[in-house]
Amino acid sequence: MANILSIMLSFSIEKTPYHIRHELAQKIKVLRKQKKFSQMELAQRSNVSLGSYKRFEKSGQISLEALLRIAFVLERLDEFDKLFIPDNRIEIEKLFKNGK
Repeated sequence: MANILSIMLSFSIEKTPYHIRHELAQKIKVLRKQKKFSQMELAQRSNVSLGSYKRFEKSGQISLEALLRIAFVLERLDEFDKLFIPDNRIEIEKLFKNGK
């Protein structure tokens, strides 16, 4: 059943949380290998259990805290600063509307 869902989702135009978490896991796996860390070494350095890290690479499922620790070890923590930036255009539009 999970395989069928995976196949169906692969034809979706928009990415789903499922797609994004799997892509993120694969990107981190590539970074881990570029740094020449084993799964165990990265898990130890980031203080994440090896089981949790292995599950992450396989399924993309991990806690935010563990993901942040992994990003820190991989020297990618600053990339989280780019997430969820408020849309400043809305504030600018409010300024013009209030000025009338």
